[in-house]
Amino acid sequence: MVPDMERIIESINQKDQDTVQLLLDSYNTQYAECFFFNTEVQERKKQRQLEEFRKNKVRDSAPDSDSDIDSDDNESDLLLRQHLATALLCFIDSQLQPAVLRVCLHTLRILSRDRRALGPLVTDSALFTLAHLGGISLLQACPQQEEEKAEDQSARTQRGAASGCEEAADADATPLSVSSVLSCSAPVEAAAAAATNGSVKCRSDGGHMVLARGKKDTREENSEEEEKEEDGEVCRKEAMKVLCNVIYNSPKAQERASALRLLQGLWESVKKGIWSKEPSSGQFYKLRLLFLLTALRPELRLQLQQERGVSVLTKALEQCLAVRWGEGYEVLSDSTAPPISKEVSQEVIEILKTLFNIAHMSHRQEPDEEEAALYRHLAAVLRHCLLLSCDGEDLVEELQGHTVNILSAMPLTCLDVLLSVSVDQASHKWEGVNMDCVHTLLLFMDRRLNRGQKLKEKLTPVLNLLTESSRVHRETRHYLRQKILPPLRDVAVRPEQDNTLRGQLVRLMTHVDTDVKHCAAELLFVLCKENVSRFVKYTGYGNAAGLLAARGLLNGRRNSIDSQYASQYSSDSDSDTEEYREAKARINLVTGRVEAEQPDPMEGMTEEEKEEEARRLVRMINRLSRDQIIQPMGVTAEGRLAPLWGHMRGCTLEEEEDSEEDVDLMPEGRKDRQME
Repeated sequence: MVPDMERIIESINQKDQDTVQLLLDSYNTQYAECFFFNTEVQERKKQRQLEEFRKNKVRDSAPDSDSDIDSDDNESDLLLRQHLATALLCFIDSQLQPAVLRVCLHTLRILSRDRRALGPLVTDSALFTLAHLGGISLLQACPQQEEEKAEDQSARTQRGAASGCEEAADADATPLSVSSVLSCSAPVEAAAAAATNGSVKCRSDGGHMVLARGKKDTREENSEEEEKEEDGEVCRKEAMKVLCNVIYNSPKAQERASALRLLQGLWESVKKGIWSKEPSSGQFYKLRLLFLLTALRPELRLQLQQERGVSVLTKALEQCLAVRWGEGYEVLSDSTAPPISKEVSQEVIEILKTLFNIAHMSHRQEPDEEEAALYRHLAAVLRHCLLLSCDGEDLVEELQGHTVNILSAMPLTCLDVLLSVSVDQASHKWEGVNMDCVHTLLLFMDRRLNRGQKLKEKLTPVLNLLTESSRVHRETRHYLRQKILPPLRDVAVRPEQDNTLRGQLVRLMTHVDTDVKHCAAELLFVLCKENVSRFVKYTGYGNAAGLLAARGLLNGRRNSIDSQYASQYSSDSDSDTEEYREAKARINLVTGRVEAEQPDPMEGMTEEEKEEEARRLVRMINRLSRDQIIQPMGVTAEGRLAPLWGHMRGCTLEEEEDSEEDVDLMPEGRKDRQME
């Protein structure tokens, strides 16, 4: 049975709390998992689009959300949802029973999924109400909010007590106190939770940022846990979910939240939860809202950084993970400790995402002494995060992914903390250094390579991190080289056809995505100590040509400008295996393997015939070049490619034309062979 929204609105206007609760319970059950509202029309449109795609093999554009697709939705239904949202916002501003308030907020959460119905929810008064119910104290009301309240009061005065909605928001009505009404343990909707894929993937759209849509929040509604919580705490969490959805779905709400200084109140609330001995169970949704605000509004990222955001959020990480410190920057680990729970790991992930938003601004900047100590402290906690075990492999993967994102954005001089720990309990050692962290990063990279999905988003951060670490830390480079580029033995297989880590990375060197191609080549080049001949030896000249051309190294010389870390590399030494030394003279440098012997195409030809064949080849190349079909290139003294304009044109135009006539007069079969 489809709930009657007009009856719900009428009951709200009459302030019949029992009836409202009953009707909204039915409405919430009906639309609990719904992210658009006209299912039949939606399905018909999807089927029509699928048929058009099969016919034309072309899709005009992909919608941003399910609610965006539903453009044929009945206009009256959309207006009813907007009126319902308006009525509920007035209703929750009055004195309600906790159970009624909770079901009202749940309905608002469902309505906030539809971007087209957000009008009533993006006003200043609505944002203030939701923030208040979510336990966020805003410093002061802005003029726009006061104007909205004045207009609302004037309308109520003129209409009298006839309208129940206005009466519910009357100045005489006592608003429900923050401590007695708020929050929830149900998931934030996919609209807000879509941002869980990471803060780094944002795109600019006008004056605001738009996050890429992603997966639904993995938190599940647990009625048993909610029953154990106080009604106020449940309602606070529910209000925070509505606020997350509104901020995520509405650029206007993002702008108004910034103008209303929502971040200041939220940040104070988050810090109270961090410093308290018993953090609020609604802390997760406050952290998620903090992530959304810093991801979508650049000025709020800068503001949080100035508010010592890195230091406070690092403290929050320590609190969540119950970190125990050893000497210096070493976090003590307990191999017998159980995996961290799903709830804790999800809270840690939200902190990591927000940390990335504000920490990446310092990438490649030389930190002062205070900042260096702060980032080294954070790096030690992040090292601990990398080695943690979670309740589920997916959570481990996600936690490590966000940890890698932050590490790749931190100042390079602070990454020495990843290695400066005791080797007593190390599972992997190299040259007297604890390599557990580096080995974990290597395994993480291997998993991402094997999955082969979203390589630019998922793989490039760990490639960059390993590359920069190898540049500045000799032990890391030596360890990774033994794992990725062990001494060559089998030279009968082309490098890109190998199934090892080396083969997977070499295949990426010709990837269609320029960033992926560059990152993979750069890592291998650094592991070869930026030595051109060694790089070609392990990858083949054909695969290496792209990086060598970009860096001006096609002549085989090391570029002193690009090789600023060359002084940190040890002396050139590369021990070859017996198998490689035996086959070295027969290796094709272009393909990187021993090729089968091919017959000599000029066998049986006289010297005059060979010379004439060479001239004919030059003339054909000149002809293709003149018609701009090809462009012959050469390597300059600086090791870069440059056009060979005129250098290969040793014959006159008349000679070229005579040669072309000779080709035309040849028998058909020989002419085809000649053109080939």
